[in-house]
Amino acid sequence: MGSQSSLRSKAKDCRFSALSRRLTLRERRPRSVSPGSRPGPEQQARERIDVQLVTAGWVVQDRADTNLSAGPGIAIREFRMAPDHGFADCLFFVDGQAVGALEAKPEGYPLASVEPQVKKYSEGLPRDLSALHRPLPFLYLSTGIETRFANLLDPEHRTRPVFAAHRPETLAEWLRAETLEQWLAARAGGSLAAEASRGFGSQPSTLRARLRRMPPVHIPNLWPNKIEALQNLERSFAADRPRALVQMATGSGKTLLAVTALYRLIKFAGARRVLFLVDRANLGEQAEKEFAGYRTPDDNRRFTELYNVQRLTSNTIGASTRVAITTIQRLYSMLKGEPDLDPALEEGSRFDGGATGAEEPSLSPTTRPCRPNTSTWSA
Repeated sequence: MGSQSSLRSKAKDCRFSALSRRLTLRERRPRSVSPGSRPGPEQQARERIDVQLVTAGWVVQDRADTNLSAGPGIAIREFRMAPDHGFADCLFFVDGQAVGALEAKPEGYPLASVEPQVKKYSEGLPRDLSALHRPLPFLYLSTGIETRFANLLDPEHRTRPVFAAHRPETLAEWLRAETLEQWLAARAGGSLAAEASRGFGSQPSTLRARLRRMPPVHIPNLWPNKIEALQNLERSFAADRPRALVQMATGSGKTLLAVTALYRLIKFAGARRVLFLVDRANLGEQAEKEFAGYRTPDDNRRFTELYNVQRLTSNTIGASTRVAITTIQRLYSMLKGEPDLDPALEEGSRFDGGATGAEEPSLSPTTRPCRPNTSTWSA
């Protein structure tokens, strides 16, 4: 665990080092720092956050220079909220509408302890400002090294770790989502939609809300143990436990079960993109064949007729890809910002005692993160 944590920390450091060079002096100008003085820990955190926001597509502005028409996503620093609600370190606007806030803290600060503070910002938007939803739904806590995010549109919202603030296009897409009632009426029949969506009103549905309204598993000719595994997996997701392990013997149909689970997640829960991760290239090829041969249990159509499946042979993800199959080696290469990976490095796995694979990973401070031509990996 220690080595993984160190690796993640190095990756974040190298990403920041590379991205900071892409900002102009005006975008990075320090706030409240005397000439010749060294910025304090919190100011350093704000500068790191500014780098990440600009890279994600936000136009970062000071309150005095506010221009909401400067781009689709505007992040305004040190925004004064309603009386008794303080100053938000950053207030986010998408298409001119306030959508969220960010609280910045110095590196090492326990972010969980300031969750009530950023929630106070969400409730303190001045009345003369326009917002699609009040309280503001998208909240961030960040040191520029660690970032946590909460979506108040979720049934039981809580903060979770993310790399950085989402792109403006991603937040806009979430805000345009169908209501839960509309979603259920289109997929599970309108008769139960009103009752199932009670309490959610007209707000956009989220992945976590839709995971709680999955239809029962009824797949003819699927073995009972697979039915039980699917039910338990979806029960775990519905309870907001996103990590789950399914144990099955070799040759018992693990890939078939995975494809069936992904089909249900995409169709009934609206998962926007799924990563199918393998540890060597030949397993990725096998998975690709499984997806191509899979026929859906409801209308007997091929999975690949409905959703695009891409086995990555380069470090580029297609915009319409719904399932991306890749090796750990290529995923790591993409996170490092490398333009491509030698396919020979995907043939072996370090899980095999004597297998040859990629060399021990190392990070260079000059590496730049890749930017897939879509906004996020998943909903």
